[in-house]
Amino acid sequence: MLKVVNLSLGRTGTMSLKYALEELGFTKCYHFVELYDNPEHPAIWQSVSQGKKVDWDKLFEGYQASVYWSPCYNYLELLKDYPDLKMILTVREPERWYQSTYDTIYNNRLTILRKLFMPIMGVFKPEVKKLYAMWQLQERTLWQNTFKGKFHHKEYAIEVFTKYLEEVKSKVPADRLLVFNIKEGWEPLCHFLKVPIPDTLFPHVNDSASFIGWRNGLFKRWLWGDEKE
Repeated sequence: MLKVVNLSLGRTGTMSLKYALEELGFTKCYHFVELYDNPEHPAIWQSVSQGKKVDWDKLFEGYQASVYWSPCYNYLELLKDYPDLKMILTVREPERWYQSTYDTIYNNRLTILRKLFMPIMGVFKPEVKKLYAMWQLQERTLWQNTFKGKFHHKEYAIEVFTKYLEEVKSKVPADRLLVFNIKEGWEPLCHFLKVPIPDTLFPHVNDSASFIGWRNGLFKRWLWGDEKE
């Protein structure tokens, strides 16, 4: 059963938080990358984004925590359905958040569709089918629903980002919400979750350079074998 949910958009330290929560014993922790191992989930999240009801217990079966943007669309429903659920809002300086998001998951997204997916639509490998479903979900629910197709307008995107943060702060009871910058490390997180502080360094993973390298390596391995484009 879910015990902790992160309500933030990506590129705010969500992958680092995933590792941290799992180290604290909240296993497993659901992240957008989990969709690859659960190929039926993109369609479920599409339904969620359209306001349809979902069986949260079934969707999150085997998970005690969740991070990244998908669950944030229904955080008030989760707040009601799980009265003991703790919520974490990871924050980041807006300009740095925008640049990181643009460089990693927004920039070249249409190029990826045109060059990688479209030429082999009729002969998808299973791995590519999964990637395409994830791409399609992100395109519809994040870039279109959340940012109304205007993420490329920096001021607009940052305004949406900051307004969302303020909305969460105003709607989630203070005793159930931690506003958290991963630079703060273990202490505020462990205090909020009432767990001991580990004697290890707080995980810091998936920076922009690492993400881009991982993505490019993934496409190279699955779509071209060992050959370059």
